Amino acid sequence: MSMFRRRLRHDVPALNTASLPDLIFTVLFFFMIVTHMRQVTLKVQYQVPAGTELTKLTKKSAVTYIYIGNRGERNGETCIQMNDKLISVDEVQDYVIAERNSMSPDDAAAMTVSIKADRFVPMGIITDVKQALRKANALRINYSAVSRSDAQE
Repeated sequence: MSMFRRRLRHDVPALNTASLPDLIFTVLFFFMIVTHMRQVTLKVQYQVPAGTELTKLTKKSAVTYIYIGNRGERNGETCIQMNDKLISVDEVQDYVIAERNSMSPDDAAAMTVSIKADRFVPMGIITDVKQALRKANALRINYSAVSRSDAQE
């Protein structure tokens, strides 16, 4: 009769998912902290010049970036980019005024324009951009560069 003995059914207990939301939020917060969100998609290529007397910008929320470089190949057309749009020198003034109007009053008072220009851009274009910034009353200008010791490595 032992052959006809009924087998006892062993069910697998259900998986406890009570701590699953904690784990998911922990992973979510980790990726939120370590992920760098890109502000602008670069459409120009630039090679940052090297400098010796460098300081870091303190208030990044009040900084507006202007990228000046070549569109593609090395001897290509020099272009100016603000936000995600390629613009001409004549449009720089309007874009800077629009950026200042979109900032909070505190940031607008401390607005700094950071020029990230290619090291081979003609100085005449940078001078034209500076004149347009002067007309827009953006008088705090920063030039982006890397340290000479970093550039030699």
